[in-house]
Amino acid sequence: MGQSQSVETQHASTEQLSHELALKFAKRCFTPLELYSFQDVFKSLADHQDSISYLKEETIARLLEVPDILGVSSIIFQMVSYLGAFPFGQDAPVVLGFEQMIMVVVIMTERYQRVLKKGNRDRTKLFFRSLAVYDRQHELDADKEILDGAADAKMDAPRSHAAGFAIDEAADDYAEYDDDDDLALAALESLDAIEVFRHGDAPIRQASIPSDNLKKLIMLLLLIAPLGSQESLARHAERLTGDALEGLRSTADYILASFVNVEKFPGVKIHQFNTVIPISLPFLFNGFNALFEHFLFSKNIDFTKRKESNPTPWPPLDPAEDQPLLPQMGEILDLNVLSQLSFFIPGESLFRRLRLLYSGGDAGFSMGSFESRVFNWRAPTILLVSGNRVSDPPSGGQERAFADTLPPKRFPDSSKSSHMVFGVYLAQPWKQTHKECIGDADTLLFQLEPVHEVFHASSVNNDYVSFAKPPISHSGIAFGNPHPKAKATAGLSPHVNLGAVSLRLDSSFEFGVFTHNYTSGGGAFHNSQTRKRDWQDRFEIESLEVWGCGGDTEAEQQRQRWAWEEREAEARRRVNLGTGDVEADRALLEMAGLIGANRSGGSMS
Repeated sequence: MGQSQSVETQHASTEQLSHELALKFAKRCFTPLELYSFQDVFKSLADHQDSISYLKEETIARLLEVPDILGVSSIIFQMVSYLGAFPFGQDAPVVLGFEQMIMVVVIMTERYQRVLKKGNRDRTKLFFRSLAVYDRQHELDADKEILDGAADAKMDAPRSHAAGFAIDEAADDYAEYDDDDDLALAALESLDAIEVFRHGDAPIRQASIPSDNLKKLIMLLLLIAPLGSQESLARHAERLTGDALEGLRSTADYILASFVNVEKFPGVKIHQFNTVIPISLPFLFNGFNALFEHFLFSKNIDFTKRKESNPTPWPPLDPAEDQPLLPQMGEILDLNVLSQLSFFIPGESLFRRLRLLYSGGDAGFSMGSFESRVFNWRAPTILLVSGNRVSDPPSGGQERAFADTLPPKRFPDSSKSSHMVFGVYLAQPWKQTHKECIGDADTLLFQLEPVHEVFHASSVNNDYVSFAKPPISHSGIAFGNPHPKAKATAGLSPHVNLGAVSLRLDSSFEFGVFTHNYTSGGGAFHNSQTRKRDWQDRFEIESLEVWGCGGDTEAEQQRQRWAWEEREAEARRRVNLGTGDVEADRALLEMAGLIGANRSGGSMS
């Protein structure tokens, strides 16, 4: 009897704490107008059973305009049914009443950071648990608990954590993830109720996210990445048809490959999730912010009927959203790749902010064309290069000539895929290098296909970017390689000096090589944290393009520098005799016999 009273007291305590946290979030995370609108949206959409108002899966999917073709609605509902139980994840899945939806919206829009200012405020681990499924034994135990407590339940709710898969991993790999949920602890600490934290969630080592579920979610995240506040997802419907949809699926496959080899393992474990996202996908979930703000804008509110003399209006729609996300499609960069880039480069630097500066297919594959079109851009740039793997040993004469400039190939290929895409983000302006490389700690080397991965700059050395034109030996563009010497030196290797983690394009832009020498411990760029092995990919360049990050101001600065250089070149071409009179200058040149009919063939004496 005493034990029963204790359990009831604990349940009442956690229910009351959830209520207090919801009130705190509502007061400090929403404006009065947003909260009023949120209440109106919930009231207009909610279903009712007995005295309970709640939202169903199809209702949420309809409000958020989640496309049916992605098959992701049930996954989103699984997530929100878990997040609605915050900070008591062991009570999930929950019925999505108004207070539960407050938890969902503040987490999905990151507004919780206005309240939870202490500790780790990252929601990555929370998202993992919301997406995870557990092994069969855990499911049976959980089902037994549900049956035991069914008599006290107010209404039935669908289970969101179905049977999943277990990947054999060493137990030590999970030790650091079995700690308390930092975000939940921070929430309870904000209520001075840390002592009621219960360790009811299943051990996270038993959990994994099914690969197919994660792929569907990634497809949605690619679609919503450029979404603005109040922007309808229906505006991007063209990305869900034909070749665009196939491209969306392929891009999601490349990103999924950064987490797991789907041919070997059926699911993603917590250590993979927590390793990949901070390094290669730090902004993966940013699209949720604008998507779930749809709950905060009611279409039913008519401000003309409000009594307040100065009602607070909705934030105006951004007129920039009427501009295309990308002013023109590149041979490599399209809307799917643009969204992929926004997962590790802030979207405000990308969407409606990119200009094609150089394309090898249009301007010619030469360092001169590259220099004339890129060097005057005074803002960050993104270089993208795609190509197809060359055979080993090389088959053609050009392939052999390129291979002869490289050290013998000691490392295997990175994968079975023949097509690959690499890139570099450079925050500094480009310039020709003679002895030292350019670039800084913000420089990023990355791979987009067939595996998405970002290699951040390290402090081992500063060999970030070199642009070395002939007659420098081993001329070309390199990232992560020591700067080539001005001339070949006797006694030194005639081969290119390849960095531990590096990308090199030859001076004719015909071939490239990406090297990952994991054994060496890294160089100008950090080693991969997921593919802990040596590999090297040699490829024939298919496309090469450079995009400038910036708007009209940066474009005008580039135009002015081009105009200045043209004036300087014209001044050097002119023969300036100091008169400033073109006709007088011409007469003097004719008298000297340099031009015109009086030109002399030289002295006969």
